[in-house]
Amino acid sequence: MAKLESKMPDTTALKNSNVPVLWVLGGPGSGKGTQCDKIVEKYGFTHISTGDLLRNEVGSGSDRGKALESIMKEGQLVPNEVVMELLAEKMLSELSNTKGYLIDGYPREVDQGLQFEKDIGTCKLILYFQCKDETLIKRLLHRAQTSGRQDDNEETIKKRLNTFHTHNDPIINTFSEKTKTIDAEREVDIIFKEVVEAIDAISK
Repeated sequence: MAKLESKMPDTTALKNSNVPVLWVLGGPGSGKGTQCDKIVEKYGFTHISTGDLLRNEVGSGSDRGKALESIMKEGQLVPNEVVMELLAEKMLSELSNTKGYLIDGYPREVDQGLQFEKDIGTCKLILYFQCKDETLIKRLLHRAQTSGRQDDNEETIKKRLNTFHTHNDPIINTFSEKTKTIDAEREVDIIFKEVVEAIDAISK
């Protein structure tokens, strides 16, 4: 098995920049992906998904990618410092031409958020798209009719939601001062209007 070594890049440039960092949170099916697309289109932010970063690294065939693939195949969690390293590398590579960072589905737990602010930079705003569990279940079951995803069945969805709440609620509590909770039960454009107000408020 390939050995996974972590080496954090120098993030001084990120810490010293005025480029805003936003975290985007919400349960599976909350519509955060749709909102991220609209934010990117309006503001020119760089949309970063940690899941995509991991998949891209595995696809690259690098030693680190091979080690990550072994970890994920065994169903284990990728070490936090490796995710942080990939995030920092991506953010540094985009720094000269981005207007902001939109980090999707991150942090997954409080410690990740605290570590991010210590090692990479301060999060300016957290957008939390809040939905009732029954709404999320209904949306995901509807998606299952066309997605073909194995995890879009009611039993698995309920487990995923339980995991989400267990980790997400402490994040919202810890970072409450910078969290904007948005009712994601409504129409996409109405939700986006509130998103724009929240982003414009931190840009002044």
